[in-house]
Amino acid sequence: MEHVNTRQEKVQLFLKILWPIMVTQVSLFAMNLVDTMMSGRVGTDDLAGVAIGSSLWMPVFTGINGILLAVTTIVAHLVGSGRSDKITESVTQAMYLAMVLAFLVVMGGVLFLQPLLSIMNLTPEVNHISFGYLVGLAFGIIPLFLASVLRNFFDGQGFTRITMLIIIAAVPFNILLNYGFIFGNFGLPALGGIGAGYATAATYWIILFFSAWMTFKVPAIRHFRLFKTWMKPSWVKWKEQLSIGIPIGLSIFFESSIFSVVTLLMGVMFTTVTIAAHQIALSFTSLIFMIPLSISMALTIVVGFSVGGGRLQSAKQYGRLGVLGGIGFLAVGAVFLYFFREEIAYLYTEDRDVVVMAGHFFIIAIVYQLSDAAQSGLQGVLRGYKDVKVPFITAFTSYWVIGIPAGYYLAAFTALGPFGLWVGITLGLTCAAIGFFVRLQIIQRRIELQSNR
Repeated sequence: MEHVNTRQEKVQLFLKILWPIMVTQVSLFAMNLVDTMMSGRVGTDDLAGVAIGSSLWMPVFTGINGILLAVTTIVAHLVGSGRSDKITESVTQAMYLAMVLAFLVVMGGVLFLQPLLSIMNLTPEVNHISFGYLVGLAFGIIPLFLASVLRNFFDGQGFTRITMLIIIAAVPFNILLNYGFIFGNFGLPALGGIGAGYATAATYWIILFFSAWMTFKVPAIRHFRLFKTWMKPSWVKWKEQLSIGIPIGLSIFFESSIFSVVTLLMGVMFTTVTIAAHQIALSFTSLIFMIPLSISMALTIVVGFSVGGGRLQSAKQYGRLGVLGGIGFLAVGAVFLYFFREEIAYLYTEDRDVVVMAGHFFIIAIVYQLSDAAQSGLQGVLRGYKDVKVPFITAFTSYWVIGIPAGYYLAAFTALGPFGLWVGITLGLTCAAIGFFVRLQIIQRRIELQSNR
């Protein structure tokens, strides 16, 4: 990556970094989308069960994945400082840590999953499917976390296309496995929504296999001798990774968990039809959000690169390009979503009541997605400036102090009902976007004043 001067060159560099990330994120989400859509074809109970299971799993996954993202920072730092000989040890220690974290997650599920499901207002059928889905998925937690370490190892060196190719190759396997485990094809048992968990776990093993295979086949990576050179676990190395990763993981956890909490509240407060409709709207809008999320990740790279090189004007230009681009994309997507909302819902289910309610959720989603695109892009820019503490407080306050309580009040005590929870999401995301924008102005002025001294 090199510094460029013209606007056209900046756009080209940004797109060069962006597109592999975008393809990877969309492909990853496509796996979850396949789980939801195929489960919905079995029945409303299966769709709702997978929705509840996914909502319990995703905050855990994103939080742990945030901790493992420290590998990217550590590897990039070692490469930049000319100490690539230390990478093998750091990545190996990260794999040890990933297995420890996976074990803790599984044990947490053994101890708390059934009690948590039992306090929710779920039908016995939905409870059974949610539990079975997560039990099946648990068989893939270790390979998932190990594969995440390897992905961050690749990305930290700038090899983002490797991850893209691995995930693209895994998607067809995920579709076939879902087709087998959910509907009972290829000689596999017909498990319904529960089968989506086992299919996802098997896919995680395939991703790990491809990732490990790449460490032997790619010349630029092969010399690190991963899986050939092993050393004893080191608490010092684990502490280094945790000191970087825990703040990232907590920030991502609180940001993503707002949607999971809303789904759980749907399960406690409303019917199975409402849960299914909510999951359809959330699933499809989350797929669209993969584009702004990818833009946010690319913004962190180009803004951080520009700020590190003292090119503050370029950092501003990249920020405007990415944030406005993300909002513009979702503005176009909003028009499509409005006119085809019921057609989209029918891709998930044939239940007319679910389709109509999902259409109403989609209308509210049009507003919240614009705020979501803004806050995501602005947060990516702030991370490029290495400003993470105040944005974390802003996000926590916006989502958990404002968004969730407001949504619960509107759902429980007004005529909005379940739609009130989505209004709360919109309010929280809008407050976050405003807070991040104000913070960005403060940071940019502060850095400019420091550079002029």
